[in-house]
Amino acid sequence: MPLQTSPDKPAPVRQIANLLGQWIGRLGAVWVEGQVAQLTRRPGTSTVFLTLRDPVADISLQVTCPRTVFDVIDPPVLEGARVVVHARPTYYVPRGTLAMAATDIRPIGLGELLARLERLKRLLAAEGLFAPERKRPLPFLPTKVGLICGRGSAAERDVLENSRRRWPAVRFRVENVAVQGPNAVPQILEALRRLDADADVDVIVIARGGGSVEDLLPFSDEGLLRAVAACRTPVVSAIGHEQDMPLLDLVADVRASTPTDAARRIVPDVVEEFARIRELRARAWRLLTTWLDRETLVLQGLRARPVLSAPEREIDRRREEVVALTERSRRCLAQILDRAQDNLDHQLARVRALSPKATLDRGYAVLTKVDGSVVRDPAEVTPGERLDARVAGGRFSVEVRPDDVGVTSARS
Repeated sequence: MPLQTSPDKPAPVRQIANLLGQWIGRLGAVWVEGQVAQLTRRPGTSTVFLTLRDPVADISLQVTCPRTVFDVIDPPVLEGARVVVHARPTYYVPRGTLAMAATDIRPIGLGELLARLERLKRLLAAEGLFAPERKRPLPFLPTKVGLICGRGSAAERDVLENSRRRWPAVRFRVENVAVQGPNAVPQILEALRRLDADADVDVIVIARGGGSVEDLLPFSDEGLLRAVAACRTPVVSAIGHEQDMPLLDLVADVRASTPTDAARRIVPDVVEEFARIRELRARAWRLLTTWLDRETLVLQGLRARPVLSAPEREIDRRREEVVALTERSRRCLAQILDRAQDNLDHQLARVRALSPKATLDRGYAVLTKVDGSVVRDPAEVTPGERLDARVAGGRFSVEVRPDDVGVTSARS
């Protein structure tokens, strides 16, 4: 049943503290894995105090351990070590603090660490964090390079000196952090966040010298790996030596075998670039010269052709063709006109031969009535009828009258 309280009937502190202790004690003894972030041995006490930190989340627990249990651990536990602790949660009522009372502490061996890293590697690979298609290319010449490294470390010196030797104008923003131990991952994450938020930083380099597997464990931390994968800025991993390969190398956009190799990858070599420019200029000059020589030969060949060497010859030839065609057309036209004239004369002769006028010219006349009809028979006219007579010389009128023999005659 929940505790019944009210402003008039509040519960005393001792009662609440005892209830909290009872509820916490119900968890019982558990095995807890974590990283030793802080180790304190107080003189004159039989208890060792530890701060056990979660390797992924920013969460920690206080652990107390009897000195007799802690001193027999082999190998000895140091700060930064991964351990498995068998402990029971306890609530210290007088101070209201929570701690884990350890009865057994076991360091995680190298083999187990490697096995856990392998499991994490398979998990991240299945999520696609190692996929080549998500890798971003580095800029040719970054405006500013962000560098995360240990303070005054050889890795920092290698990156800065070799980069400036290759490109003296390169600018850096250096974030010095712890590169091993329990504080390494939080500091690296914070430095990574600041550099990724800087709009002037075009590439981020995470650098550290060589070390043991345990020393390089922060660079295989799951939280750090996911943060690097989420960065909008390309990240270069330059951890350890060639044989060292923390999981950060697989998540980063570019893996450099050493910090010196990272300097070679992030900026170009000014000497090499000038040499490349000279080579490209020489190549362009050769190509241009070759092209000009080829085109000059083509022009010379064109100028050597008769049509260009003596263009008036072509004009003369064309003039002769025009004159010949003109004469030919005149002859053809004259022949056509002659044939047409002969044909016309022939047709005209035929027309004249068949024309009634030719008959009239021989002394004949054509008689027509008033209505224009031609008289072909004497029976078609009556005595006294006026007719129109047409002869070769013109026209005149005649009148029909009868004669003694019954033959119709006409008088004008």
